[in-house]
Amino acid sequence: MLTVGILYKAAYGVAIIDEIETRLNRKVSIGALQTVLRRLESKGYLKSELGEATNVRGGKRKRYFSLTSLGSRVLRESQEQRSELFRSIPRVAFPK
Repeated sequence: MLTVGILYKAAYGVAIIDEIETRLNRKVSIGALQTVLRRLESKGYLKSELGEATNVRGGKRKRYFSLTSLGSRVLRESQEQRSELFRSIPRVAFPK
């Protein structure tokens, strides 16, 4: 969901994979990504729409993903929860 938010209106399969692989230095299979995107969409966190057909893709249309208002809210809540947990770690736990 974070990557869909980062890419905003350019979030489609290959672009999402490229962004994840670049930022996290880890490989992602298209099959695994499609499974995750479908699950997030079925939960109402993402929505998708088909873009225009292009000659480059042999007339095949890209499916673009975007955050729903529920997805945005869940991301914000997750960020707040993680920040609160991080702030709860005693300073002594971070050696200099």
